[in-house]
Amino acid sequence: ADISAVDFNSLPLLDKDSSSKLGDRVMGQMPELVSQFYVSDLYTQINYKNRVVRVTPLEYNGFFKYFSNRNDGVMGYITVDSVDGSSNLVKLEKGMKILPSAMFNENLYRQLRFQYPTFIFGEESFEVDETGKPFWIVPVLKYKGVELLEDVKGAVILDPVTGESQYYNVADVPTWVDHIYPASLLIEQSDDWGRYRNGFINSIIGQKNVVKTTDGYNYIAKDDDIYLYTGITSATEDAANIGFILSNMRTKETIFYPVPGAQEMSAMESAKGQVQQMNYTASFPLLINLNDKPTYLISLKDNAGLVKMYAFVDVTDYQKVVVTDASEGIEAAAQNYIGDKEAIIDQESVKFKDITIGSITDSMINGDSYYYIKDTDGNKYRIKISVDEKNIPFLQTGDTLTIGYLLEEDVTEIIQLK
Repeated sequence: ADISAVDFNSLPLLDKDSSSKLGDRVMGQMPELVSQFYVSDLYTQINYKNRVVRVTPLEYNGFFKYFSNRNDGVMGYITVDSVDGSSNLVKLEKGMKILPSAMFNENLYRQLRFQYPTFIFGEESFEVDETGKPFWIVPVLKYKGVELLEDVKGAVILDPVTGESQYYNVADVPTWVDHIYPASLLIEQSDDWGRYRNGFINSIIGQKNVVKTTDGYNYIAKDDDIYLYTGITSATEDAANIGFILSNMRTKETIFYPVPGAQEMSAMESAKGQVQQMNYTASFPLLINLNDKPTYLISLKDNAGLVKMYAFVDVTDYQKVVVTDASEGIEAAAQNYIGDKEAIIDQESVKFKDITIGSITDSMINGDSYYYIKDTDGNKYRIKISVDEKNIPFLQTGDTLTIGYLLEEDVTEIIQLK
């Protein structure tokens, strides 16, 4: 209920490395800017106008370039659409002057210290609001407990054009902001929860139900927010996950989902093993809801960082992996993995009718059970057992069914059964 079925039109297929290459390519097309500025490596992933994009500012390219451009400031930032890969240089009417690469009082960190001399700041992120106006989002830290554990109490939102800023408590941060809590802090606190949830002594002796996060994480866009995703595994570091967590990067709301399955690294190795002769590298998986099942989506990239193939891996059984050439498109890759069109078909294309079974036979294809039906009018149908595994094996000649089907050239595919 929390994770809706995957929408391939809003799925962030590009990771930070691929986005960085696309952003650099935009700068390469504008030689008048390359000599004066460079592209920051921040590439913050945000929800912008219902699209998942990465944004990053331009920075002054050195001491002398700062002095020659400081009057106008930096006139733009780069956006990279994480879905279709389109990248753009967004030009501003007034340039940004408060930047990490700026000097003296225009330096971001000095400006923050002047305005808030008693605050302890975390790592900044660069975001834009729904109008495209840029801002620096800087978390304000606090320390608590015997061990002075780090946490976030609020954030400073600073306008890089004017230098004006405002502090917000965590609960009051505007909803267009996506990153308040650093990923490293969310991982650290999740590990502490897994280690100490049954007490300090248990974390040392016995270690009953002691768990930890897996190596690596990714981001999921959900409900106009960005969530950190990572797997949860046992403290013994086996190759299996006992579930995963989603953690809101703005509010820190975190939910644990008990879904046993393969670790992300195991899924990545499984995907690479399908095309090991290509020597591709695997991106960290995206966790998606495909056909009401948790599924890893992995991009396989060549040495140039270009996505060449998509791999779908079953979370509960990482040996079930299907790799498809990226040129065929992500929806074709999903259909290839599922083996039917149930999860991605436009429901308006589904037709319904009543049939009476004239004959029925079963067959095993690539490990999946299919049943072939011929009705009393001589029409042929095929149905996968996963459509209704509790009832299909008991169908017999003479039974009357209400079916939802798709028209095929040779055999009509049944995708719903009533």
